[in-house]
Amino acid sequence: MKLIFPVFLGMLSVAPLAQSQSSAGSGLPSIAIPRTTAVLVIETPKEGVTFSQVFAVMPDEARATMELYLDGKIREWYSRGDGKGVVFLVDAASVDAARAIIESLPLAKGQLVDSQYIPVGPLMPLRTLIGPGAQK
Repeated sequence: MKLIFPVFLGMLSVAPLAQSQSSAGSGLPSIAIPRTTAVLVIETPKEGVTFSQVFAVMPDEARATMELYLDGKIREWYSRGDGKGVVFLVDAASVDAARAIIESLPLAKGQLVDSQYIPVGPLMPLRTLIGPGAQK
């Protein structure tokens, strides 16, 4: 059991490299790229946007965000620890689908924020822990 944790950490460190490699003609085994199950969205105020501009929209932004949460479109949302914006975990199968959801919010409609979209999915190296035949 003591060996599983270091092995798991090792898998995590090479997973992004392995997933970015093309297996065609490289002699490497095919690595499954995880399907997107959510999109991490990081929003920061655009350069030059003032606190008062953002604050004026916040009541509508909060209501719209809550509606998206209750509709199951936003799974989680957080304030950034550095105070420079928010982070959403959007229930979407693609960046385009997440963008459509986020761009419906008042701050985005008002072009007050910049958004960064990062697709995320299952941690594929975990399949090695459940044994042979688990690779898909």
